[in-house]
Amino acid sequence: MPDISTKPAPAPIPAATILLVRDSGGGLEVFMVKRHHQIDFAKGALVFPGGKAAKSDFDPELGAHMDGVAAWSSEMRALAAAAIREAFEEAGILLARDGATGEIVDGLRLAKLESYREPLEKGEMGLRDLVVKENLRLACDHLVHFAHWITPKMMPKRFDTHFFIALAPHGHVGHHDGRESVDSVWIAPDEAIADRKLWNIIFPTKLNLMKLAQSKSVDAALAAARAAPPLTVEPWVEEGTDGAILRIRDDAGYAQTWTSMRDGI
Repeated sequence: MPDISTKPAPAPIPAATILLVRDSGGGLEVFMVKRHHQIDFAKGALVFPGGKAAKSDFDPELGAHMDGVAAWSSEMRALAAAAIREAFEEAGILLARDGATGEIVDGLRLAKLESYREPLEKGEMGLRDLVVKENLRLACDHLVHFAHWITPKMMPKRFDTHFFIALAPHGHVGHHDGRESVDSVWIAPDEAIADRKLWNIIFPTKLNLMKLAQSKSVDAALAAARAAPPLTVEPWVEEGTDGAILRIRDDAGYAQTWTSMRDGI
């Protein structure tokens, strides 16, 4: 159990996560990766691609290479950039347009951009370096804000994470990077939740999978997200009849609002 003390809570680190979805014969599927067991957060867990925002995501000059962000704050632009970058680094899926044609990058062009994934992950280059060199525009207009979670105050490392949802472009099949993530899968939300012996699912991921499972198609999921802008969720600990429980606000739009601390965060 996390150490609950009176010392000041660490400031949450800006982060972004992306739910990449597609339609299949069995209904809606989402792309998920299994975190490496040596990662310091959510080790070994099945998660959506994502991570903390990089300094380069806040580059003000990046905005000139982003579509659909005219009304967005500089912070939301940076988080959108982080979501797109993480999707490319961790999933090999790139939400970007060719600057010359205006068309979303196809599978053939994507394969030619594969070599950029590792340098981006290692911080050897920023997203603006990629889009300028390859004449790309970030398709932020394909992103829909899905959820906003802040790690509980008693945790030693905290993240202020915005979740986005987007249709995976045609021809972008997705594959894990083999470094931060060691496996990947396209999976129905209900299936990911159901088998807890096969998949380690942390509380925020479970609730967002439950939320996603309410939609049976990509169009329905995107429409639902647009119709219900997310409220900020910051869990807290309470004492229940059977021990400590982790709670979230009742109006956050989730079917479940608490979990036993024995089940982990």
